[in-house]
Amino acid sequence: MTETQTEPAPDAPEATAPPQDANEPEKQENGDHQVSASEEKTPREFEPPEGGWGWVVMLASMWCNGSVFGIQNAFGILFVSLLKEFGSEMDEDLRFKTAWVGSLSMGMIFFFSPIVSVFTDLFGCRITAVGGAAVAFVGLLGSSFVKSLGPLYFTYGIVFACGCSFAYQPSLVILGHYFKRRLGLVNGIVTAGSSVFTITLPYMLTGLLKSVGLAYTLRVMSIFMFLLMLAGLTYKPLLPKPVSSSKSGSRCPSLKRVFNVHIWRSLGYRIWAFGIPAALYGYYVPYVHLMKHVEERFGADTNKEVLLTCIGITSGVGRLIFGRVADYVPGVNKVFLQVSSFLVIGLMSMMIPLCHVFGGLIAVCLLMGLFDGCFICIMAPIAFELVGSQNVSQAIGFLLGMMSVPMTVGPPIAGFLRDRLGSYDVAFYLAGIPPIIGGAMLCLIPWVEARRKRKEAQTGGDTTEKMLESKSGTQDDTDGEMKAKDPESVI
Repeated sequence: MTETQTEPAPDAPEATAPPQDANEPEKQENGDHQVSASEEKTPREFEPPEGGWGWVVMLASMWCNGSVFGIQNAFGILFVSLLKEFGSEMDEDLRFKTAWVGSLSMGMIFFFSPIVSVFTDLFGCRITAVGGAAVAFVGLLGSSFVKSLGPLYFTYGIVFACGCSFAYQPSLVILGHYFKRRLGLVNGIVTAGSSVFTITLPYMLTGLLKSVGLAYTLRVMSIFMFLLMLAGLTYKPLLPKPVSSSKSGSRCPSLKRVFNVHIWRSLGYRIWAFGIPAALYGYYVPYVHLMKHVEERFGADTNKEVLLTCIGITSGVGRLIFGRVADYVPGVNKVFLQVSSFLVIGLMSMMIPLCHVFGGLIAVCLLMGLFDGCFICIMAPIAFELVGSQNVSQAIGFLLGMMSVPMTVGPPIAGFLRDRLGSYDVAFYLAGIPPIIGGAMLCLIPWVEARRKRKEAQTGGDTTEKMLESKSGTQDDTDGEMKAKDPESVI
């Protein structure tokens, strides 16, 4: 804080200036405002470069999102080949066991996220991402050599998924090192990578499975993970490391670095971390059961794959559009974009049973995909706004970990309702309720954050006023003492 000096009266004779203390910081004129030299040396808040090497990092993160979730979303293509490889397509028991390979893999990606966030804080984005890609490479390559379904639960469902989790989360965190003003747009481009891969990868895998078989297809897919290792090498950190509170010479990290309790002190983050999982209990039900619903209502010969294509295309478009829109929405008001996405997806889920014309179902899927892209692309920007760049790793990690529960539980509940009631209608109606409730919870975040900032401003103002009063009293006492010691300076 700059010091203020009392100006003498215009008509009064100039008083003899007291000698300057050697310990007093040298003052420099800056227009009408005086700034101490010590203030100029104070480190300013980190400002990302908004480009440069960051564009290379963005492309590497895009490859990560595309390869990880493109392969996960294409498991339906592998599913049929696994049935043929280890039994028969008509074996219902084998279908159930094989489906759990893909479900386990997707669930583990999110389940490991809290652990990944700790590793990211301790070792950095680059080491965590490269190590994770290496593990995923080993898991996918090992899956190509198994001769029965059992080992796939370990190689594909756990090892490959664990590696994907360690590779995926740093790809979101590293973007905050290079972008702030354009973070929404960059996140939109990065997350659009999964949409591009989801649309194109099934066609590639179908051709590979027909020409070279399942084992060699898995080996080709492992090349994606090898390239992901190279992409992780581009994650050069820019943010300064937080100062450790542990004693000097200690090799063990402090408990605060291992488990960041600071993020849970934010009421806004707590609402966000519980509101999003609450919305996801019904969020993924249409993605899992829509194909079967279309077969039952419109017949098995219906071109139902076009619905997934519509969702994939508009989801990619939505990530680009809403990622750019988020850059113009100040602060935590970005949450309202996420609220709108939950409301629309909830309503569209309830509309699915009401569509008795296939064209109407296409329109529903187009809107659902558009706002799905909105929800995904602004998760990282909201996390940066709520907890700051130094705490964002564990903020995202714990959120993804909590998301694994509703993602795993919601679709089986919908399947249970279908078996009991004979149709998916009630399941889709009920699936639309959690996104609406979760979206309503998120509406509290801007209000909570605005109230917190008002309290901080009020507290800061009171502290500044007390400091000024204390400083003024000290200066008056010093002037009085100097005048008493130097009578010649008395006017």
